[in-house]
Amino acid sequence: MINKLIAKMLPFFPERIIWIFSKRYISGKLLSDALAESRKLNQNGVVVTVDLLGEYIKNLSEADRYKEQYIELIKRFTEEKVDGNFSVKPSMFGLLIDKEICYLNLRDIVEVADRCNSFIKIDMEDSECTSNEIEIFRRLKTEFPSRVGLVVQAYMRRTLDDVKSLLDLHNTETPLNFRLCKGIYIEEERIAYKGYQEIRDHYVEDLRFMLMNKIYVGIATHDKYLLDKAYEIIDELNVSKDKYEFQMLFGVAPKLRQSIINRGHRLRVYVPYGKQWFGYSTRRLKENPNMVWDIIKAMFVSR
Repeated sequence: MINKLIAKMLPFFPERIIWIFSKRYISGKLLSDALAESRKLNQNGVVVTVDLLGEYIKNLSEADRYKEQYIELIKRFTEEKVDGNFSVKPSMFGLLIDKEICYLNLRDIVEVADRCNSFIKIDMEDSECTSNEIEIFRRLKTEFPSRVGLVVQAYMRRTLDDVKSLLDLHNTETPLNFRLCKGIYIEEERIAYKGYQEIRDHYVEDLRFMLMNKIYVGIATHDKYLLDKAYEIIDELNVSKDKYEFQMLFGVAPKLRQSIINRGHRLRVYVPYGKQWFGYSTRRLKENPNMVWDIIKAMFVSR
């Protein structure tokens, strides 16, 4: 209870205090930081997905700046032969201001990724964005069938139906590509499952459906229960190791991460960077209030 109370208060703390905690979970504020950390992960047998932090912009000029930064990001990683792909949040490119402009911005980014033989994963945001993000994904997948994927959230009541609705885009040459996560945004009960085990159960249900239908899945979780369930399903269905991967957040559960690698599975780490780190950090705290004690410890260690 006290952890949750402190977690709610932390967004009002000075940014320099939150940064003490955040720097463990963010590769840095600059592109060069993301490059350096991604190279280290590659050297340890881990691939990456890189995310320039930022979301819910107020005007379209911000979207133009973010688009140029993403294009630079893709080109730099390609030139330096870092093994990874890229995640984008549509609200960062004007989704809630002008949906068509958002689509065009994302199309420009995917087009660059196509030329660089790379891949873009469209992040899923809160329920206000869900339908529009799926529509944009459909349009981009149709034009660039091997260059774009989508995040889906197991706690959303609509998720399995959404996955099924996209099966017309699925084939063996260019399969659907999803990142399956639990979901972190605060939603009403009519929209999202609330029970801890209930969310887990739907995660397993979604994962089983995807693997049975030969959809490529990024199994994104730090929950050992879900990892064990994933191992069971993979063994039961005899899923080839090139048909899925595990995904984890930068700086989180390094021992668990190593255990996945030791089992011989492909692992991708989500590498966030950028000056807009504050919102990402406070959202992580709301998702996992136990991290509060990491902040308190960090504050004393840093003195």
